[in-house]
Amino acid sequence: MKKSDTIAAIATAMAGSGIGIIRVSGEDAFKTVERVFRPKKAGKRLSEEETYTIHYGNIVDGDEILDEVIVLLMKGPHSYTAEDTVEIDCHGGVYVMKRILELVIREGARAAEPGEFTKRAFLNGRIDLSQAEAVMDVIQAKNEYALKSSVRQLRGSVLRRIREIREQVIYEIAFIESALDDPEHVSLDGYPERLLEKVDNLIKRTEDLLISADQGRILKEGVRTVIVGKPNAGKSSLLNALAGDERAIVTEIAGTTRDMLEEQIRIRGLILNIVDTAGIRKTEDVVERIGVDRAKESLKDADLVLYVVDSSTGLDENDREIRSLLEGQRVIALLNKTDLPAVTDARTMNRFFSGPLVCISAKEESGFDAFADLLEEMFLGGKIASNDEVVLTNVRHKAAMKEAGESLRKVRESIELGMPEDFFSIDLTDAYEALGRILGESMGEDLVNEIFSKFCTGK
Repeated sequence: MKKSDTIAAIATAMAGSGIGIIRVSGEDAFKTVERVFRPKKAGKRLSEEETYTIHYGNIVDGDEILDEVIVLLMKGPHSYTAEDTVEIDCHGGVYVMKRILELVIREGARAAEPGEFTKRAFLNGRIDLSQAEAVMDVIQAKNEYALKSSVRQLRGSVLRRIREIREQVIYEIAFIESALDDPEHVSLDGYPERLLEKVDNLIKRTEDLLISADQGRILKEGVRTVIVGKPNAGKSSLLNALAGDERAIVTEIAGTTRDMLEEQIRIRGLILNIVDTAGIRKTEDVVERIGVDRAKESLKDADLVLYVVDSSTGLDENDREIRSLLEGQRVIALLNKTDLPAVTDARTMNRFFSGPLVCISAKEESGFDAFADLLEEMFLGGKIASNDEVVLTNVRHKAAMKEAGESLRKVRESIELGMPEDFFSIDLTDAYEALGRILGESMGEDLVNEIFSKFCTGK
């Protein structure tokens, strides 16, 4: 455990509440709080008390009592930061919390930087960097699936998987170096063939984790969803129905929506980041044409496209253009306005469009259960919902994993080209270091500081 100065921060939200917590951590944490804490039992000294004990008393500034509190003691290394840590539980008024924090700082602590408590837990070896980042993911989790994935990562699921891969890589590096240094006792006969089999297995494991990263982003950030269709198909009515609010203007006039509207919607624990776009059609209106171009452009980054079709009208050249734009996309077709006499029915639509289809009425909000069932099956079924599945949810992790996979593929290429064994070692080392960056075992101080600067103060 590293020696460090003593830091302090308000660990609860800066808003009126029943309870507020001031967290103090560092080698002088006990003595610092002791100077401002007057225990109910006279003569008690916090620095002499046992770890994991709670003490009742008052926080005092000279002869003035600031608040009635309880104090929690946690001695390092068995604390969140792996340092001596004290938490002062006071009343949750903003003013009283600020007064206590100012008092603790005046007595020798300094104000903690954002994420500094978790940073110390990382630097002191209690958690690795992937677990540290999972702390913020837990705090920011927006649905059940994101929370479960973040908790698994906090408990070390990513750490264990990455270490398994790194151990295999470092073994091969050590074997090659030993053989090159002592060829009389360590033979490389037949080694490239044995290494190729192992490298192929490692590449497969990195590719599986990269696939999970795309799923992890969806869990963490939500599904980028774009609503498309020709004018007056009911796109804005759909957005309003899903949002439960009149977010978009709805009229009988075709082409009402000119710009993109965005809304975040939760459906059965899954978050949809929905973009409502202008109706796609050929138009001479300059403003509407800009909206149509933006609608087409938005399709490029979509995880899901909701293709809304007006069942009360026939399919036309605009629908055919939209269909051509949707090639290679993940699409759900929504046959809307089923409350009106049908001109385009499900059978006609299935002949026109081969993807999944749901019949709905945005006006009467019917068919939405079937739509939600399809979303669950599409995004939350199979591996992504498995409690044992390791899912990467961090963009930084994905980039490092991609780099490791590329280095391993270079090893395979060198083997196939019959290159000398020291070439294998170079690329294996690159893969090892890339994987180490995920855990924080191979990275610069500047990047560590950048990561923790995104945390909230007091965590």
